Amino acid sequence: MNPQSFKALLQGITSDIGSRPLDGQLQDWLNTERGATSPVYQQLKAACEVGVVEGWLAQREGGGIKYGRIFKPDDELQGFSVDVVDMNTVAGPHHTHPLGEIDLIMPMDDTATFDGHGAGWLVYGPGSAHPPTVAHGRALVLYLLPQGRIEFTR
Repeated sequence: MNPQSFKALLQGITSDIGSRPLDGQLQDWLNTERGATSPVYQQLKAACEVGVVEGWLAQREGGGIKYGRIFKPDDELQGFSVDVVDMNTVAGPHHTHPLGEIDLIMPMDDTATFDGHGAGWLVYGPGSAHPPTVAHGRALVLYLLPQGRIEFTR
């Protein structure tokens, strides 16, 4: 696995998402079709684990969180940017999703949750906001942001 093969794997997901609204229906569809027991989820989790270990994902660190944007928004990814964070029982900085956010939650510890959710997909709609929080252990979280839009609260 390397950044280019990781991008190719993500292209399958982002093309399936396409221009669907970022809402509960998309979350349900992702968890049904690409959920934690699916081959796609397992491939993405394995790729993220390799990327973190090899240092091409989550390259920065601050506030007890490893993070980094691997891909800026581009047409090959349907206009989504891609970020991966590595968090261990910590809350990140509060932010707003002007166009929404799609999260892939990959617990590294069986009990780890992200914003109260275990392994799988979580979709935040446009205008939503939160302090991203991993509880009960370590998790990797992959973020898909439409047009790369995120606004951190001051």
